[in-house]
Amino acid sequence: MSDAELLARADAVAERAYAPYSGFHVGCAVLVRDGTVIEGVNVENAAYPLGVCAERAAFARAVAEGYRPGDFVAAAITASPCGGCRQWLHEMGVGHVVFRNGGRVVTMTTDELLPESFDSSNLT
Repeated sequence: MSDAELLARADAVAERAYAPYSGFHVGCAVLVRDGTVIEGVNVENAAYPLGVCAERAAFARAVAEGYRPGDFVAAAITASPCGGCRQWLHEMGVGHVVFRNGGRVVTMTTDELLPESFDSSNLT
């Protein structure tokens, strides 16, 4: 699957986001090495910090389906990922990330997205 096709999947799923407070619908489509595409959307909550980003929703679903860090080729997101999601993308071992930012499509590795990232191997 091409990056453009993966981003189109993220665009389509974004329509199903639950964003009654911000009106900002975000979709994420994650390509797994076996060819499966797992989708997620942002889900807002009136108790603001309890909402879930699209990326976190997609990876939580992927883990529930048995996938683990290193199984992910690419993630496409309809917006630039927040700092917390950049950590998720890094920890899940995503090969590269495609996202929209300021009307352009950007492709980066997780190291480019989150330089000097936290990693449990850095604890020693």
